[in-house]
Parts: sequence; structure tokens; C-alpha cells
Amino acid sequence: MAALWRGCGRLLTRRPGAAQALTAGALMGAGDVIAQQLVEQRGLRGHHGSRTVKMMAIGFCFVGPVVGGWYKILDQLIPGATKVVAVKKMVLDQGGFAPCFLGCFLAITGAMNGLSVEENWSKIQQDYADALMTNYCIWPPVQIANFYFVPLKHRLAVVQCVAIVWNCYLSWKANRM
Repeated sequence: MAALWRGCGRLLTRRPGAAQALTAGALMGAGDVIAQQLVEQRGLRGHHGSRTVKMMAIGFCFVGPVVGGWYKILDQLIPGATKVVAVKKMVLDQGGFAPCFLGCFLAITGAMNGLSVEENWSKIQQDYADALMTNYCIWPPVQIANFYFVPLKHRLAVVQCVAIVWNCYLSWKANRM
């Protein structure tokens, strides 16, 4: 286990984008498995493996790169690590980034599920407000702590650990037809 941890640390240092994408993909997949098994109670025979693979792909290709890049931009826009800076980052993150990110996430998930443009738009209209309000119940305190205590290179990993529950919710919400 210690060797795995050291290997992850080396990957994060040498290839932070790749490490963040891998982490996001793995944890998005874990969130989907939890959603299917604990929330939806599908059982092993009813598990939709293709759905888990799609959620992992969204994590690898969208969540990891976009959120990791956003944290870099946010640190450039608002440098520092004081409590006031952490609150400013959280306000910009939750007021600007989160609403856009969530809309894109729902659109990508709908497209990957084969929804037509009209069906996807209808699903986004149905789910977006509720998902955004749920986001605001979870993420502001997490992000203040993240921006204040956690170094930039570890922020996405911290968020993704907390996000296992969030990913479970998003997977259930986005894949509910």
C-alpha cells in the first residue's frame, strides 16, 4: 500500500494532469457503482457496466482535466491562502464555475446516454436546478477548507474523495430516465 501511495505521489509530481484525470475517472466510476448498488439496489446481475464505464470516461476526459485546470486558473486569479482568499475562491468557484460545470456535465451525460438534443435539453431543464441546489448544500464548506488548507496539486484529489458521495448523487440524477 505504501508503494502504491508513493507511486501516486510521483505521478502527481511528474504528470499532475494525468494523475488528476485518473483519480477523477476512478472516483466517478466508484460513485456510479455506489449509486447502482446502494441507492438503486440493482444487484450484481442488474448492474449496468456500460454506465459505469461512461461515468469513468466522463471523469477521465472531462471532470479531471476541467476541474484540475480550473483550480490552476483560480489560483492565478486569486493568489494566496488566507481565510479571505479561500472565501473569495469559493464564491467564484460556486458562483461562476459550478453552475457552468454542472450544466456541461448533465449535457455530456445525456449525450453519452444517447439522448437527442431535445431529450437532453428537457432532461437538463428537469434536473439542473435541483442538482445545483444540492451542490450548494455540499460544496461551499468543502471548498473553503480545500482552498485554505490544501496545496493546489492535491485539491482535485481532496474534492474527488468528498465527491464519491456527490458522484453517486450525480450518477443517479443524470442517469435517471
